[in-house]
Amino acid sequence: MRIDKYLWCVRYFKTRNIATTACKKGHVRINDAVVKPSRDVYPSDKIIVRKNQVQHHLTVLDIPPNRVGAKLVDIYRVDTTPKENFDHLELLKHAKDHYRKQGTGRPTKKDRREIDDYLEDNLDEDQSNY
Repeated sequence: MRIDKYLWCVRYFKTRNIATTACKKGHVRINDAVVKPSRDVYPSDKIIVRKNQVQHHLTVLDIPPNRVGAKLVDIYRVDTTPKENFDHLELLKHAKDHYRKQGTGRPTKKDRREIDDYLEDNLDEDQSNY
């Protein structure tokens, strides 16, 4: 079975097209070699998939006949992703919150009114000085 189809069948990607694109970008490795989407997968292959800045490590147990349900995925692969990879993702989430707090982007309606009031007060003071 092709690697893009395998990753789609075991539900690592929502569509086969997304899996193909990931292979073309070099986000998929089999036995530490970057592969094309047409590369065949065999049982006992070690796959590394980079998805959402996390490197998922898989071991192929069997080839599914077609896309399988979420409960049956463990029959066809073993996820050996180290816990440190997920800890790195949590660290990235906290770092993103540190640099830009929620709600500090575009001003809210209340913020805009306060800015307008402030500007009007400053304009009145500037005009009174003349």
